[in-house]
Amino acid sequence: MNDHVRPHLPNLSANWRNYVGDFWRGDLGLTLLTLSLVVEIFVISPMREIGVEGRIFFNLIVGVLMISGAVAGSRSRAWQALLSAAVAICGLVLWAGRLHPTRQLHLWGSAIVTITLLLFVHVVLVVMFRGGPITFSRIQGGVCAYLLVGMAFASAYQFLEQLIPGSLLFVEAPRDLDQLTAKTTYYSFSILTTVGSEISAHGPYVRSLTTMEAIVGQLFPTILIGALVAMAIQARPKSPDGR
Repeated sequence: MNDHVRPHLPNLSANWRNYVGDFWRGDLGLTLLTLSLVVEIFVISPMREIGVEGRIFFNLIVGVLMISGAVAGSRSRAWQALLSAAVAICGLVLWAGRLHPTRQLHLWGSAIVTITLLLFVHVVLVVMFRGGPITFSRIQGGVCAYLLVGMAFASAYQFLEQLIPGSLLFVEAPRDLDQLTAKTTYYSFSILTTVGSEISAHGPYVRSLTTMEAIVGQLFPTILIGALVAMAIQARPKSPDGR
């Protein structure tokens, strides 16, 4: 029986990778990931602050989409393994921090989330800048990468506030980790979009990070739009006279 099953395993693995690749090369993969991130930022984050339960379902969706993106977003087995492992370790550390809340676990969780999100900015950009015509999916990829950058900075602020309490000055201090996550998410996107926030940077490290995010918030959309326009011009069919 095992002899009949084993020959089919490589085919199943290859078919699954092909299916995931088709999923991400079309609009659906980036659409679902972008929508999940929007829900995470604009719905789940306020739920965290007011203590509403039931958000784990959306976190699982984001995790599954990230793992599938890791498979499709890179042709390197090493990268696929690294990204999948990063998501798995991130989930385990965050879950352990919920079951046994300690300062060290929370610090590790914030650091690993920051690194994982930045790695997936790379994945989304690779999927986004693959060859082919400029489609609505590429625009979604830009939005998705932008949201991931904001979430990565939010986790970095959370790490610094946990490592050096008082790095951020809050109007109303967060009572627990969920409120801290919600407030740093709000602060991060306020800085990324240069809107400003009543939360202020107090420590030298968080000030440097705030300045970095403000610069990224200005340069990222400009460079992204420029790259998409250049790709659109290169992909445009030329007329017979070469114009």
